[in-house]
Amino acid sequence: MKLTKLSARLQQIADRLPVGCRLADIGSDHALLPVYAVQSGVALYAVAGEVNEGPYEAASRQVAEAGLNSKVHVRRGDGLAVIVKGEVDTITIAGMGGALIASILSAGADKLDGVNRLVLQPNVGEDIVRRWLLDHNWFLLEESILEEDGKIYEIITAVSEPEAAALNELLYQERELPGGAVLTKELLLMMGPRLTQQPTNVLITKWESELDKLNKIRKSVASSNQEASREKEQQLADLSHQLKEVLTCLQKVKP
Repeated sequence: MKLTKLSARLQQIADRLPVGCRLADIGSDHALLPVYAVQSGVALYAVAGEVNEGPYEAASRQVAEAGLNSKVHVRRGDGLAVIVKGEVDTITIAGMGGALIASILSAGADKLDGVNRLVLQPNVGEDIVRRWLLDHNWFLLEESILEEDGKIYEIITAVSEPEAAALNELLYQERELPGGAVLTKELLLMMGPRLTQQPTNVLITKWESELDKLNKIRKSVASSNQEASREKEQQLADLSHQLKEVLTCLQKVKP
């Protein structure tokens, strides 16, 4: 059987699936990930969930063409409504905003019993996903970052862990970088506690771009004479200064 070819982004997500898992891919689009996972023997069974008619039909065709209708179930529904409690042990959600990912997980919280791994790839709002995981006692096991076709993606893997609260407390503990910059808990939520442990060129590139955007917003806010704008401008200036210091230090310690 010829394996379905995945993009680099989807391949990195697939590489983080545990062997023998029962998978639900939420917002599955063409069902490439669940089809590959079953074809490769990583997933025993998969659900491809889609809320929109077009992607749902595309996913159905993909599964049928792969001859996997008995092992990959394509279902139309909103978020985790496409699965029943206890049906899967691994959930992937990729290619949407962090706020939407968090809302999907919150809305389907009752379906998370028996799920022991989440592999999440937000396009924006990674900090919202990390905060949700932290608030709901999921341990952030791994983070990766990659650039593909001019876009930068972060993949966040979290596991259900009895000692999650204690482990997360250690993970998000404020730490000082060689060079003196301090990674506060808020900065770790923004930039990634694990990504900043082993910074890469892609991470530096991302945050240099984010810093440029932040400074443009700050200048725009500074042009207003309102008191609230002056306070906001000061907050943005402080954050910009912190990020600049952190980036300078990270560039010195990256492999």
